[in-house]
Amino acid sequence: MSRRFTPKIVTANALEEGDVIFLTADDIWSRDHREAELIEDEARARLRLLHALSQPHVVGACLAEARMGENGPEPVRLRDAIRARGPSNYPHGKQEHGLHV
Repeated sequence: MSRRFTPKIVTANALEEGDVIFLTADDIWSRDHREAELIEDEARARLRLLHALSQPHVVGACLAEARMGENGPEPVRLRDAIRARGPSNYPHGKQEHGLHV
């Protein structure tokens, strides 16, 4: 018996900055998980992941379980929720200097 497919978003890290990024339906990488394309079809999810893996400016592309929230896709797993919120430690680097990409 096969498992039912759960909706996914494509996430990765920006190669140069290391920021967590999310693939939108328009093939744009966003730093806001609410702009991610919520994929509800397993075949499409695999195709979108293959597309993400072919991008030279991203690393670690993967599928993350998500559900539709009030303002867009929301992560299901704790790991992905932490990644979507950004660093959880004290301000450093870009956060300390107020730099946002």
